[in-house]
Amino acid sequence: MTPEQIEMALERILPRVSKPGRYTGGEYNQVVKDWADIEYKVALAFPDIYDIGMSNLGLMILYDIINKHRNLLAERVYCPWTDMEDVLRERHMPLFSLETKHPIREFDLLAISLPYEQLYTNVLNLLDLAGMPVRSRERDETYPLVIAGGHACYNPEPMAPFIDVFVIGEGEEAILKIIGVMRAAAHLDRETQLRYIAQIEGCYVPRFYDVAYHDDGSIAAITPTMPEAPPKVMKTIVPVMPPPVTDFIIPFVETVHNRAPIEIMRGCTRGCRFCHAGMVTRPVRERPVAEVLEAMQKILDSTGYEEIALLSLSSSDYTHVLELTEKIGQQFGHLGLNISLPSLRIESVSTQLMDNLGDGRRGGFTLAPEAATEKMRNIINKYVTHEELLETAREIYRRDWRTIKLYFMIGHPKEEMEDVQAIIDLCQQVLAEGRKVHGNKASLNVGVSTFIPKPHTPFQWEPMDSLEKVYAKLDLLRTAMRGHGLRLRWNDPRESAFEGFLSRGDRRVAEVVERAWRSGTKFDAWAEYFREEAWLAAFAAEGLDPTFYTHRKRRIDEMFPWEHIDVAVTKKFLAQDYLMSQQQETRIDCRHHCFACGILPKLKDLRRETPAEAWECPPVPKRAHHKTLQPAVPTVAGIPLHVIH
Repeated sequence: MTPEQIEMALERILPRVSKPGRYTGGEYNQVVKDWADIEYKVALAFPDIYDIGMSNLGLMILYDIINKHRNLLAERVYCPWTDMEDVLRERHMPLFSLETKHPIREFDLLAISLPYEQLYTNVLNLLDLAGMPVRSRERDETYPLVIAGGHACYNPEPMAPFIDVFVIGEGEEAILKIIGVMRAAAHLDRETQLRYIAQIEGCYVPRFYDVAYHDDGSIAAITPTMPEAPPKVMKTIVPVMPPPVTDFIIPFVETVHNRAPIEIMRGCTRGCRFCHAGMVTRPVRERPVAEVLEAMQKILDSTGYEEIALLSLSSSDYTHVLELTEKIGQQFGHLGLNISLPSLRIESVSTQLMDNLGDGRRGGFTLAPEAATEKMRNIINKYVTHEELLETAREIYRRDWRTIKLYFMIGHPKEEMEDVQAIIDLCQQVLAEGRKVHGNKASLNVGVSTFIPKPHTPFQWEPMDSLEKVYAKLDLLRTAMRGHGLRLRWNDPRESAFEGFLSRGDRRVAEVVERAWRSGTKFDAWAEYFREEAWLAAFAAEGLDPTFYTHRKRRIDEMFPWEHIDVAVTKKFLAQDYLMSQQQETRIDCRHHCFACGILPKLKDLRRETPAEAWECPPVPKRAHHKTLQPAVPTVAGIPLHVIH
């Protein structure tokens, strides 16, 4: 179908579907170029509905970067909701871009954002709706090149057969390099195009790797099959954060975040052992205060947003957070803006920061202790004392915030029921502090999620807690955390187990993903659409056991499915940190003490390119420690650490 035919069909279709504004395009600040005048065309896809995808900052960064090039074009596409999908399939209409209504099949490149694993079946559904084979080897050079990036791609194997190229790391520069290669190689066959792309840093081409397995199902070897494919694919790092997006597209329907985000810092140095993002986004890079203030002014001029979110993994660790929030108050305080810092650490939230944020009291104040006992905080390397948390809560309530939000995780390694009871006790103490100030108007919202041992973290060797134990812990929390002013929310443990086997899966799990999709699964991140029985049936049909991926402790020398993906934090460092967790030993913030995680050699390369801009780690001391740097037990099951490379 032509764009004109699609436009005409939409006039008849949209009155029949919910929220037609999801499919019209035409929003304020969208970019529309003359299709005939553009040399290379990119479709940027978020594999969920418009309401969620429009809040994805990564997609908007790429949209902004690509459309600033005169000869390039980027347009958006999202998954249609089920009613719209039914109509598209009934009328044999292809999935189309919002800006010009061109079928996705007519673009040169389809770039898919994969921030979390529950989107896998949506990716296959999106490819199918676009009229494209879901498997990479069935798409030749006449189809758009399909690439994917995002945090779920640090273990790309469960999606390996479906994606042509995974961008490992940060995509702002990599996507332009891929476009450059594809423009130069447009006359070549797809296999040759991919051999050129495999030589770009951060680009993983799955078809150029073979995987062998031991008899017990674990990985025996991951072997490149082409000379262009490196044994390890090093993540790509942007040395200097690109200019922030300011011309945000104003959506026609309500989205999950009705705000304009500005990324003030990238990376984290805290070293929480469960945190995938904190490990894979190193090193830390910070945006100058002046650049943030300038971006805020441009956003206000071009969008009309009344809330600005200052984003990072740990916003209160941003070096200039006090200066920034103070200047925001001076420059924009008269406008009544809501300034949010969504990720704050208890130990770096100062009274001055609370005062600087004082005009943003429309929402709650969010903190994430993650655990409530000294033992568990040492194990996860997120140490903060009871008194520090209670003192922070007192100061927050005293500054007229009436609601505090606390986030915890259950199912951590070595967690016992008394550690869960401590969460209850701590929450009751925090609420009591609020009632001293606000009486019964004080409230505490508590969120509880289930621990998932993610790839590239010190806990990647750990199993998930059993569902039986997790449900028992949840029952304890639900029974005790009731009453006026106290609200508990939790994730479904079955959905966490689902995320666990996808995030830890090997290439064989791809067969399960496709089988589950062909049986009708999609929108797996939506509780009402998650079909556990379909996934279990797909595992059974492929002769695989999901508990092999979720509830099995790994040998210290085991090869992981993501072994060939190099995040610049070494496996030896992660293994050492894992062994330290077994002894409840902690590390301090590595801004103050380098523990030789492996990022330093990568930084030397970056500094050669941008010597004044790249983050510089502190020097490696001869002997650095918080409690102790070296683990008390240097082996596990008799296997020495030197076997971990």
